[in-house]
Amino acid sequence: MTSEPTTSQTEDLPLLDAFQHEVAVFARRAEQTRLAGLGPARNSMDRAAYLLLSRLDQDGPTGVKALAAGMGIDSSTVTRQVAPLVDSGLVKRTSDPDDGRAVVLQLSARGSDRLEEVRTSRRKLMSLLTADWTQEERETFCALLTRFNAAISEWQNRA
Repeated sequence: MTSEPTTSQTEDLPLLDAFQHEVAVFARRAEQTRLAGLGPARNSMDRAAYLLLSRLDQDGPTGVKALAAGMGIDSSTVTRQVAPLVDSGLVKRTSDPDDGRAVVLQLSARGSDRLEEVRTSRRKLMSLLTADWTQEERETFCALLTRFNAAISEWQNRA
């Protein structure tokens, strides 16, 4: 990725204008609905909590610094965002067995159950929103969205 527009990017100005507009609309709508799903779990978990719990579920017990690095945020943000999750019993905070001064965060059984409830709700919403899409369209959209998110992450890491 370069910071200066290439010839092909200049030729694609109408496409790029439409693309940036659709990304802005998507971001607004995603925030408005929090893409929280359907049913009783709707709007019941904010984005930060969902991403933290998902990361802990994926990676297992993790130190604050490693969690922050993996999510592309700083340690103080993780500490601030995880505090209510610990208070509500969704995350367990323990001492690192190798370094008693360091903290290890782990998804609790309650956190795992809660995360699955929200995931199920969000899956239902994704299914509803793409009900008239083919399987191939869903897979293509997911692959392109994953690629787009990776490009954003790469760009942010270089900045």
